[in-house]
Amino acid sequence: MVDTGEGRLGRMVTDVHNAFVRGRHRVPLVVAVGLLTAATAYGQWASGVRGLAFAADLALGVLACAGLFLVFVRPVPGALTLAVLAMFAPTVTPSASIGTLEVARTRSLPVAIGVALAGLGTHVLRGLWLPVSGLPFGWWVVLIGVSQAALVAWGALVKAHGALIASLRERTRRAEEEQGRRVAEARAAERAAIAREMHDVLAHRLSLVATYAGALEYRTDHAPERLADAAGVVRAGVHQALDELRGVIAVLREDEERGTASRSPLPGLADLPALIAESEAIGTPVDLHDTLRGADTVPLPTGRTVYRVVQEALTNARKHAHGEPVRVSLRGSAGTGLDIEIRNPLGTGRGGDGKGTGLVGLTERVRLAGGTLDHHKTAREFRVHASLPWPA
Repeated sequence: MVDTGEGRLGRMVTDVHNAFVRGRHRVPLVVAVGLLTAATAYGQWASGVRGLAFAADLALGVLACAGLFLVFVRPVPGALTLAVLAMFAPTVTPSASIGTLEVARTRSLPVAIGVALAGLGTHVLRGLWLPVSGLPFGWWVVLIGVSQAALVAWGALVKAHGALIASLRERTRRAEEEQGRRVAEARAAERAAIAREMHDVLAHRLSLVATYAGALEYRTDHAPERLADAAGVVRAGVHQALDELRGVIAVLREDEERGTASRSPLPGLADLPALIAESEAIGTPVDLHDTLRGADTVPLPTGRTVYRVVQEALTNARKHAHGEPVRVSLRGSAGTGLDIEIRNPLGTGRGGDGKGTGLVGLTERVRLAGGTLDHHKTAREFRVHASLPWPA
């Protein structure tokens, strides 16, 4: 497509219109420059300029005021054009000064200095052509030089201030985005904590309920009394699961009325015997070897993690190797750390339909407690080993 002169002129007119629409706050500036231009024209009239010379000064002044909108769109060409016009009429000087200021505000310092030097040159030529009465030429050059330098400095200061404001706004935007990211990460971590706690609490309890429910489904030859006992165990297990679920929710939910967290006691190291008794009651023998020295000094978070490790291991053993004996070993002392090891033979049945998410969550729980957990399967048994810190 050929770019004709008419096309360039049309785009320029469009740019000037858009600058006028977007920069309505610049209209008062044009009005102020117009008033200064009128004052300059009046000074020319008062100094005795008449006829065609005065009409030319007035026309160039009006043209320069209109040219300010071109300066707002194309600062450098517009400012240079006004600088050239200023060589022929004093009424153009106010508009040319705004052109130099706009270039200093929007362009680099070398470009602004170049435009200021051009303005200085044209005004010097005008001083030679149309001397100012009562003002020596040398002082005229000094006055113009100081004014051009002041315009460049003022524009550079405005530009630096605008850059500072833009930088502060960008920093604020980034800080808000960073805060939003941290909030999202905190929410994700909270969801993971809730999911981990729910699994630890409910998986064990519901696996017990499922075992008894399976017995009710397949052992229909039992006496009614035994079936009633098994149904009672299922009912009690469901109630216990609900109670533990409420306890977890109470721990994770903030009490807004009192501004504190409503905390229910969570199981810990002292609750291991009851956990083992539950497993043995449904046919999973557990051999506990506890060689901890000073178990009463184990920190509560560490004891809670030990409980969850053993609970998850017993749940998996019950799901995948029901009826097989489980060996649980606890050893360690303050200052040396605490080790947990759970072993059970591999089952011969179909096993559960778990996907290993429990062990994944358990590994994360132990890691957050400052310890490590590994699990692997050999040809004959499944082994879980965890190490936790136990400060002296």
